[in-house]
Amino acid sequence: MYKVTLPSKEIPKKWYNIISDLPVPLPPASESEEGHQLANLPKIFSKSVLEQEMSQERWIKIPKKVRNVYKMIGRPSPLFRAKGLEEHLDTPAKIFYKREDFSPTGSHKLNTAIAQAYYAKKEGAERLTTETGAGQWGSALSLACSLLDIDCTVYMVRVSFDQKPHRKTIMELYDGEVLPSPSNKTEFGRKMLTEDPNHPGSLGIAISEAIEDALNADGVFYSLGSVLNHVLLHQTIIGLETKKQMEIIDESPDIIVGCVGGGSNFGGAIFPFVKDKLDGNLDCRFIAAEPKSCPTLTKGEYRYDYGDTAGLTPLLKMYTLGHDFIPPSVHAGGLRYHGMAPLVALLAHEGIVEPRSVSQHDIFTSGSTFAKAEGVVPAPETCHAIKVGMDLALECKKNKEEKNIIINFSGHGMLDLKGYDDFLEGKI
Repeated sequence: MYKVTLPSKEIPKKWYNIISDLPVPLPPASESEEGHQLANLPKIFSKSVLEQEMSQERWIKIPKKVRNVYKMIGRPSPLFRAKGLEEHLDTPAKIFYKREDFSPTGSHKLNTAIAQAYYAKKEGAERLTTETGAGQWGSALSLACSLLDIDCTVYMVRVSFDQKPHRKTIMELYDGEVLPSPSNKTEFGRKMLTEDPNHPGSLGIAISEAIEDALNADGVFYSLGSVLNHVLLHQTIIGLETKKQMEIIDESPDIIVGCVGGGSNFGGAIFPFVKDKLDGNLDCRFIAAEPKSCPTLTKGEYRYDYGDTAGLTPLLKMYTLGHDFIPPSVHAGGLRYHGMAPLVALLAHEGIVEPRSVSQHDIFTSGSTFAKAEGVVPAPETCHAIKVGMDLALECKKNKEEKNIIINFSGHGMLDLKGYDDFLEGKI
């Protein structure tokens, strides 16, 4: 068995909301005395998205239109057995990987982009603004907006804008407007460029620009690709499908691994399994892999902080390196974020999620190994999960343990080849 598929009729009809099953209550969002960040939320988010953000309901219906677009872009996604990698590692572990790279834009991001564009269009918005790091989220939202006939403006972290020009091409093919961040379009962007004309940018800065744009324009909503509750809610379609696929082959996971930047692909992959663990029906470890250059979970503080650099977002209780933290210009642009999804952060704080950090050189080594063993080139972000998954498989070999390891394969690396070039040339 190399691949487990589900028929299109098996697409989940509801997203799973973990808030109703958390071991402790999620600390509420807050605001600064002068900021009015909570009061601004209805100005920048659609009503439906805000309702989902605050919902306590365990299950939230996926609109039929959204399910139909999911089918059009290839959901349900397949679950693969990494037998080539198992043989290379000579491990008794079974390694599975959930193929979120099968989407048209090559990552899991379309799962929430389609939902957010649908709700915005339904409520009369003419345009969505957003940020993007590596470009996967920007590509996904540009396509979703194109499919649902709404305009899209993407503020792309400048270092990624320069490193990944073909991501910009993809977004523009989908009629997305792409601006390097910091940009000259917003007051905050101009402020950053005045301080440093060669500023590499960060996701925090790009978020600030996208929110400022939405606040100052009519008929415009802001869309976020990670961190917030409703985003992780939409991504639970990953874990819900995975549960069905493991049941088909009469297996259950012992370990689930995903990379974490803001936490969306990881949360989406593990949340449907977390309740089983909390109820005592599953013995499974949930491991979050992050870069050593941006070690939010492993080195950050669990406290209230802004989700962006300018302080336009509400204050969120999360692990953070500080909203003014500017991470190094590593190739895994999607993981260069100072904070963490409050839901993932809470589970880490409670000891349910185990964080690990890995170096850039090690992740490209693992990505190269995976590509040769399985034939698929992983995104630099995904390589973090692969590195940790391989380490765990080698631990199984050492301890003679037969465990099931699931890696959420969040995206392919076919538009990230500059990083692989640098690795092959010994520059990393």
